[in-house]
Amino acid sequence: MSKRIQDLTTPVTRWRKAVWGGISRPFERLSEAQRFWIGFATLCLVTTLLINNPIWRNSGEQIYKEGDIARESIISPSDIYFVDEEESERIRQSAKETVAPIFAFEPKRADEAVQNFRSAWENLQRKTESGTNVNKANSNAKVEMTWTGAGGDEAGKIFAARRFSPNELDAVTRIVRENAGGDIFGDQDRQFLEGEISIVDRQRPTDSRQAQNPAMSMTPLSEARKALNEGLTQIRSLSEKEVAAFGAALAPLIQPSIVYDAAATENARKVVADSVQPVTISLKRSQKIADEGNIITTQVLSQISAIRNYSSSTRQLNRFFGLLMLISALFWAAWKFIEHRGIVARLALSEQKTFALFGFIVLIQTALLAVFFRLADFTAAQNVKAPLSDPTLWAFAIPFAFGSLLMNLLADRRTALFTGIFCALLAGFLAPRGLEFAIYATIASSVSVYGIGRYRSRQTVTIAGILVGLSSACVAVALIAYTQQPFILNTLSLAIACGLASGIITAAVTAVFLPLCETLFGILTDVKLLELSNADLPVLGQLAMRAPGTNQHSHAVGQLAEEACRVVGANGLLARIGALYHDIGKSAAPEHFVENQMGKNPHDHLKPVQSAKIIISHVTYGIKLGKEMGLPQRIIDFIPQHHGTRTLHYFLKKAQAEARPDEEFVENDFRYPGPKPQFREAAIMMIADSCEAAARSLSEPTPENIRFIVTKIIDAILSDDQLDECDLTLRELTQIREAMIRSLVAIYHSRVDYPGYVPPPSGQRILIPADLDSEERGLKYSDPADIPISPGGEIEDEAIDRSHEPEKAEAKTAE
Repeated sequence: MSKRIQDLTTPVTRWRKAVWGGISRPFERLSEAQRFWIGFATLCLVTTLLINNPIWRNSGEQIYKEGDIARESIISPSDIYFVDEEESERIRQSAKETVAPIFAFEPKRADEAVQNFRSAWENLQRKTESGTNVNKANSNAKVEMTWTGAGGDEAGKIFAARRFSPNELDAVTRIVRENAGGDIFGDQDRQFLEGEISIVDRQRPTDSRQAQNPAMSMTPLSEARKALNEGLTQIRSLSEKEVAAFGAALAPLIQPSIVYDAAATENARKVVADSVQPVTISLKRSQKIADEGNIITTQVLSQISAIRNYSSSTRQLNRFFGLLMLISALFWAAWKFIEHRGIVARLALSEQKTFALFGFIVLIQTALLAVFFRLADFTAAQNVKAPLSDPTLWAFAIPFAFGSLLMNLLADRRTALFTGIFCALLAGFLAPRGLEFAIYATIASSVSVYGIGRYRSRQTVTIAGILVGLSSACVAVALIAYTQQPFILNTLSLAIACGLASGIITAAVTAVFLPLCETLFGILTDVKLLELSNADLPVLGQLAMRAPGTNQHSHAVGQLAEEACRVVGANGLLARIGALYHDIGKSAAPEHFVENQMGKNPHDHLKPVQSAKIIISHVTYGIKLGKEMGLPQRIIDFIPQHHGTRTLHYFLKKAQAEARPDEEFVENDFRYPGPKPQFREAAIMMIADSCEAAARSLSEPTPENIRFIVTKIIDAILSDDQLDECDLTLRELTQIREAMIRSLVAIYHSRVDYPGYVPPPSGQRILIPADLDSEERGLKYSDPADIPISPGGEIEDEAIDRSHEPEKAEAKTAE
């Protein structure tokens, strides 16, 4: 069975042990106090960094654009002298834009084009005449005809093919002059000609003229060259090839006469920009920049920029250390609250571990606040129209109640409410309107604490989320009214929607971190305990099959312990679930325990030392079994503590009686390993375990008999000092005794006598036949004084020798 249970060890449990082991290993050499204060300092530092991280902008800082409405009064925190580089650069850019693009004018472009054409033509004519003379002198000689202008050799061959008349050449020259003259600009410079330009004559740099929309009156280069080709086609004496040749040769000669001068333009703009004086802002301490509701003008925007620059650079370090001191003071107050808050029945953690849980929750809550406030700013920045552009409305969707809800489910309401208020104060540091959002967070946290009952099902988280969402929506509307904003449908709809979303997000995030905290900190919530009560779990199923009497005894003890815990304010559910597992070690040898015996007692044939070893081993085996199956440590603690350090008194006396004169016994061989009960539920379990076993042994469980055995057992446990290490008071013990008596009387109430049934005489033990149901297993005593109650309050039916009981019973029957 051990191997089968070993397979049930949950991966999460192993992961938790690995995590805690990895974290604690470097600090093992430090004392507990040193580890605590190192963790305390780390917690304060990380929380401060989450609130005021120099890498990102403080979320409490408002972002404005020109024309926005001030969402709060803006006051200068100190004397500030600030050079607004951003505004200065904006003015410089505006000044640059006032400088018109500068174009250079080339007035002799037409003359240059004509001159280049004539020069190339005359050169061709000279070579042609020279070639003619050479041919006359030597018919075999060849003279190369070269065209030096544009158009290439093909154009030269066409020009040399015949002699063109002077009229044709004059016409070509006239067309070139007409189309190369005037204001021609390059097509690539059209983008600079849309507005006003400045034209400077290269021949006379001091002369310049302005032109408005010059593209309308000037000619693009492509159109000028197109007009050239059209003019050539008007000369009728030219063939198509000749027209194409002249076009190819003359088109490159037509160049822009208006050319964009990028260097001159940039120099002019630089001179203008350099002449702009930097914009300086001077503010006095406590000077009001804008009232809430004012329109943000350019001047106000510059002043806000000055304050933002001052806050982010000049005294950022001062702010960080000031905030660190405040956060440290808050965490110190939280530690003192946890240290003196008293006993929490549901939370089986030390003060240090409780504070670690508190710190972990606060860190997660602070990280969520920082992320969601920035997300609210980002969402508002993506929208232009109100109310979608207001980040305070989007911030209503932040899960402010997460920390208090999680602590409420894991611990108790007082600690949860304190956690909610603590996180609300942190929200005030982060929020754009600190006081308003601190109130909003406090109310949402209070609803999450007091709006739900005990955490007995997973749907409790969903119900809490719904209640938080509804209350947050109402508080959001109340805050809109408080800040005197108009009740506009869009604004109210967005606020209500964000409030409802806050509840949904709170439930979702809580559902994610709840099982993580349960596992990481070893916390037994009611839901976790209820999951452990599932009878289909292998260990409980095996106990019911192999040791049915022990299984029934465990359920009965659980009922007694739960009722007793209820009257003294202890955790009844923890006690009931602990009872289910407190005797799982008996499944190894069930027949050696009286509740599973059906007539025969194996201990009658064993030595007392062997019997004691078998009985005591159910504790050690139960602990081993619980660890192998991954039971929570708090449940495992019930296994040794419900026996404490009591001795098997009757087995010890029996061993001493049977011992030889020279034989000695060590008392520890007959003593449970302990420890004594360390918490109230374990102490109540010890009492309930003995009381149930004794009551089950009564043949006549009358109220008087039950009161007698319960009182005797509790007095014996007290006399044996088994309750010295738990915090039960005498008053609580009296309440526990009365609760036990009431419960046992209700369970073992008197039954109707049947005709023909003759009860045995007082003081006689009755051996129950083996064919009876498991409810009637073991021995019965009509006199409660005969029940073998040890000085420590243990019921030791196993020590009673029953090897001769069948003969005695038969003889009595014959009589």
